[in-house]
Amino acid sequence: MKKFFLILLLFLPFKVFGYSTSAKSAILMDMDSGRVIYGKDVHYVQSVASISKIMTAIIAIENGDIDKEVVIGKEVLKAYGSGIYVQIGEKMKLKDLLYGLMLRSGNDAALAISVNVAGNVDSFVKMMNEKAKEIGMKNTTFNNPSGLDEEKGNFSSAYDMALLMSYAMKNEEFRKIVGTKDYSLKTNKNVYKWHNKNKLLSSYKYTTGGKTGFTKIAKRTLVTSASKDDMNLTVVTINDGDDFNDHKNLYEEAFSEYNSYTLLNKGEVRIIGENYYTDDELYLKNDFKYLLRENEEDILKLKYEVNKMRKYKSGDKVGVVKVYLGDKFIGEENIYVKKGNKKKSFWDKFMELFK
Repeated sequence: MKKFFLILLLFLPFKVFGYSTSAKSAILMDMDSGRVIYGKDVHYVQSVASISKIMTAIIAIENGDIDKEVVIGKEVLKAYGSGIYVQIGEKMKLKDLLYGLMLRSGNDAALAISVNVAGNVDSFVKMMNEKAKEIGMKNTTFNNPSGLDEEKGNFSSAYDMALLMSYAMKNEEFRKIVGTKDYSLKTNKNVYKWHNKNKLLSSYKYTTGGKTGFTKIAKRTLVTSASKDDMNLTVVTINDGDDFNDHKNLYEEAFSEYNSYTLLNKGEVRIIGENYYTDDELYLKNDFKYLLRENEEDILKLKYEVNKMRKYKSGDKVGVVKVYLGDKFIGEENIYVKKGNKKKSFWDKFMELFK
């Protein structure tokens, strides 16, 4: 099997911006491509407090019936710290508990969610760690669904938490919950009115979600997300006494410096010099988007690798296009084939008359 190679080069100028925070560790990441725009000790492992509840929420959404009514059990008696103060025997939907978890950081809600989704807290924590491994969180260990760290806390890094937020924000229900400013609820025992602790939802118009956290060990932790002009970013700060201002400033710098570009378009792809699949259509299944500085100096390279398959059928992968920013590999998309589906130009048809 032989391969065909083609490299396309684009030249873009470069400019330096002065990103900074007062955090122990921090990261500003593009949620779509994973590009790290700013980082400070991004892999430093430490207690992360209640931003752990991002994982608690996405596990519950993916594995539970959020519209199912649940009855609060004795597990909530073990809760301490921040809570929504539910009572034993109280009835509400799992979805209501999720709002209490993410808007008010209810540790009692975290325990009730765990029991109702997995049967017990230990089984739920196992699901949290399995999901962390699945999405590439290499420096993360969860020991509870709340983030409390007086006994066994949850340990992670700014980078891993940005990966988690990027993953969770792809879920429509999660986005709806964390983007809600206020939520009201009436149960058989109480009436609740919750206001989101994420102040950026009210003070910064591009904010789309997030989660606050604090313990004496972890100090202030914060994960937020913001979107503007087809750019979807997340910021994570750990041990930051000025976190809300730091997040806003990082977003403002990134939105002014970067633009979102579609480097590859899904659908038919025409590769200069490719003459093996002349009667077939080569195509991509996905767009490839990436944030680039307006005047980036690095060289953007698209490298096409096409395998000359002797036997193939429609839908088979026959190659890959790799994307590089300078010498750094930043992503790839598979190339697929549709047999006998080549869209011929007028010139192709004209030349066939002389064959």
